[in-house]
Amino acid sequence: MRKNTIEEMSSLLKIVGDKTRLTILGYLKEKELCVCDLVDLLDMSQPGISQHLKKLRVAGIIHERREGTWAYFRLNTELDSYLAQIIDALPSQTTNLRNYEMTRQNNCCVVEEENK
Repeated sequence: MRKNTIEEMSSLLKIVGDKTRLTILGYLKEKELCVCDLVDLLDMSQPGISQHLKKLRVAGIIHERREGTWAYFRLNTELDSYLAQIIDALPSQTTNLRNYEMTRQNNCCVVEEENK
């Protein structure tokens, strides 16, 4: 593991210190999700979610995977221990995800998979 400078740690902590980004990390702790899922789960606009995801991705906290026109995001499994501990401490979002998947109105990702 490499040694972080105070500036690097401060920058990363500012990124994860945002309530919306912490919530996104809480969901991604449970499973990989599409942007459209996060838009619905957080009841935010797609551009707003995309800005938060970009900050997390550029910081190396999450990874992006493209499939057709959709972008899927997951946690980086090789985070520094202090970031991993913060994410591990986040409350479980399993129930919220299960409820969302049962009542999902937005089938953007599902529609594309069916069209393959």
